[in-house]
Amino acid sequence: MVEILQACQTCLEAPGSIFKDLPQDEKDSLAQSHTSRFFHKGEIIYHEGDKPNGVLCLANGKVKIFKEGIAGREQIIRLAKPVGFIGYRAFFADENYRASAMALEDSVVCLFSREEVLLMVKKRPEIMMKILKSLANELGVSHSRTVNLTQKHIRGRLAESLLFLINTFGFEEDGKTIKAYLSRDDLASLSNMTASNAIRTLTQFCEEDIIFTEGRRVKILNRMKLEHISEIG
Repeated sequence: MVEILQACQTCLEAPGSIFKDLPQDEKDSLAQSHTSRFFHKGEIIYHEGDKPNGVLCLANGKVKIFKEGIAGREQIIRLAKPVGFIGYRAFFADENYRASAMALEDSVVCLFSREEVLLMVKKRPEIMMKILKSLANELGVSHSRTVNLTQKHIRGRLAESLLFLINTFGFEEDGKTIKAYLSRDDLASLSNMTASNAIRTLTQFCEEDIIFTEGRRVKILNRMKLEHISEIG
């Protein structure tokens, strides 16, 4: 696990960071304005309705962004991996969070102060463009998933969610096991279905030798068939 004291360095220097190409003195200024916090698996990072105090960067771990719907049913809106920014739409919209964030595994999150971030984007238009590009990409993915989760049948939705996990987190060293260990409830929430339907469909995929499951681990045995199921919906 990345040490908390090293978390800020990860957010500023990692290849995917929007701050990576800043001059060192500006990185130092951001580093001095930040705080880092460790979150245990299952711990809430922020609640829907909270006011953003700055921009949050996921330095280590995995996070789900979710909303609670009717009768408390949860819907996962998106997933984040290092180094990803979370809750920044609400920050730049100057409004409260419209969803909650929870650590899917032990995670380290950095908070960069409101004042320092706003000063940075005013001084560096290229940073604002990177943020806009990131928001636009997320919006495109969100639109596609909205259509998929409302128009596809159960098998297509679960197949699409497994492919989404692959594209987001990748594989373990074996090149087959998805590098994210979601509970059946989280898989169901990600696929817009009940947990019982998710379990039944996973079992069907196993019987058809498309996947193999061991606890929360999912190994992809036939990606081509999984993609076909997702495509036909």
